[in-house]
Amino acid sequence: MSVRLQIAVMLFMMIQAVVFFTAVLVVLLSPLSAGAMALMPWVVGVSALVSAPLSWALAPRLRARTWRREGEMELLK
Repeated sequence: MSVRLQIAVMLFMMIQAVVFFTAVLVVLLSPLSAGAMALMPWVVGVSALVSAPLSWALAPRLRARTWRREGEMELLK
């Protein structure tokens, strides 16, 4: 398993929690609250689908190699 995939898997649950909480708040604090029980399965599915690409995109930014390279580039400017 690649390092990027390992980092993305660890990030997925944290990002999933934030996206799910935000979506639940939107559903419960809007006029959609009347059909909240019917919308909750959709909230779970959509938050999982949104969290996967977000965690994959953020994973390279958490590698030490990336920070070293970007830090060196800042010194050269």
